[in-house]
Amino acid sequence: MQKENILSVFQSRFKSEPRIFRAPGRVNIIGEHTDNYDGFVFPMAIHLATYVAITPRDDRQLVIWSEAVGEEASCSLGNLSPSGKWSDYMTGVAAMLGSDGIPLPGANIAVTSDIPLGGGMSSSAALEVATALALLSLTDSKLNGQDLAKLCRKVENEFVGMNCGIMDQFTAVHGQAGKALLLDCRTLEYQPVALPSDKVSMVVCNTMVKHELGASEYNSRREETIEGTRQLQQHFPEIKALRDVTMDMLSSVVDKLPETIYSRCRHVISENERVLAFITALKKTDLSTLGDLINASHTSLKNDYQVSCSELDKMVSIARELPGVWGARMMGGGFGGCTINMVDRDQVDSFREAVSREYQKATGKKPDIYPTDPMDGASEIA
Repeated sequence: MQKENILSVFQSRFKSEPRIFRAPGRVNIIGEHTDNYDGFVFPMAIHLATYVAITPRDDRQLVIWSEAVGEEASCSLGNLSPSGKWSDYMTGVAAMLGSDGIPLPGANIAVTSDIPLGGGMSSSAALEVATALALLSLTDSKLNGQDLAKLCRKVENEFVGMNCGIMDQFTAVHGQAGKALLLDCRTLEYQPVALPSDKVSMVVCNTMVKHELGASEYNSRREETIEGTRQLQQHFPEIKALRDVTMDMLSSVVDKLPETIYSRCRHVISENERVLAFITALKKTDLSTLGDLINASHTSLKNDYQVSCSELDKMVSIARELPGVWGARMMGGGFGGCTINMVDRDQVDSFREAVSREYQKATGKKPDIYPTDPMDGASEIA
């Protein structure tokens, strides 16, 4: 269905037969706001995805049509600079490929997506990865998975201006059907871990809100935790990042850190511990412990990292009262977007109905709800 859709969009716009590439969105089961600090995360690629169709041009122009925005963007490959618009995620890929010495021809490009924008399911990383595969297909060059993820993260950090970690791009590239990825964000070593998908489903609930302060507050949290790392290094010179700090080490200097800095660091350090505990419990299929860890993650994100909001908290509280729900938490950057919920597979339909009804009653907003299963990473669609 999606292939037919992107093909129709491209042909109606550019009147030619393209190559088509797909990159998935992702959900992060646990390990939120740890990837920037060499930490551990546990994401999985999902069925929702971004699709990019492409053909070469004879000139040096990139002409991009976004079906979702209903807008065309064009630029010269000889003059790629940020515009502050949606197209930066794509032109930034061209700029980074060029800076790596990969010569690109001009191209006609169309993009469609069913990943909700601003929902914490990594629509931007999917767009970057699908665009990178599409542009590379017009050249004699290839990038391995790690280098592809690194290049797309560089687009986000240096071209778009979002100080994100590498989790989103890495998952879009390396996702595996049936498995989530335990990713070490320091070494980029990863371990695919099977989920008990016969027993539970990871259900994403979109609050349908995204507060404007999200991007600026995200960068503020980054600055606060970097400052926390700097101050902790005065007491523990051996540490390189918050990944290296234990809760006992942090507790020993509680009186020497500003309260806000202490809380930000406590979230990152405790969340790293929760990820590793989650993997241990997963191997035992200990659903109760898995749910407790998911719930504790939300509490930490709400109170220590302070990136939740009233809508996310309401969605979580509604979910936790429902039968078959083991755990619920906010997911993604925060200040709106989605929650992720571990739900008994045979309770998913009743869960969707109850959350939709109760959240709409409480907020006046009808949520989008997506049961998800782990899917493969980015590829060309034949």
